Amino acid sequence: MVAPRQREGFDAEARAETFLGEHGLVPVARNVRFRGGEIDLVMRDGAHWVFVEVRARRDARYGGAAASVGWRKQQRLALAAQLYLLRRFGQHGWPACRFDVVAFEAGEPHWIRGAFEAG
Repeated sequence: MVAPRQREGFDAEARAETFLGEHGLVPVARNVRFRGGEIDLVMRDGAHWVFVEVRARRDARYGGAAASVGWRKQQRLALAAQLYLLRRFGQHGWPACRFDVVAFEAGEPHWIRGAFEAG
């Protein structure tokens, strides 16, 4: 059985995938898990591979959904993206990549393209 919070997370990811698809991104994978972290969505935007973190908050207390993607979460996402690329492409010829965030505030999606740099 899925907990209510987990269900909300799955619903937010599905909505984000649909939202990004409406803006021309192509879905590749969802909920990719590695020991060091998880990637909510992997999408393609032309030649770019996009690793998407999806966050949802009911209200903006404590900075809201986008602010909850702090340095530690960024590092875990970057590590998971590296592992994903290694698995998919090996050690050579990685495509151009970026990290986006889709933050739902009061149910509305806010897309932050290139939200942070890996490193």
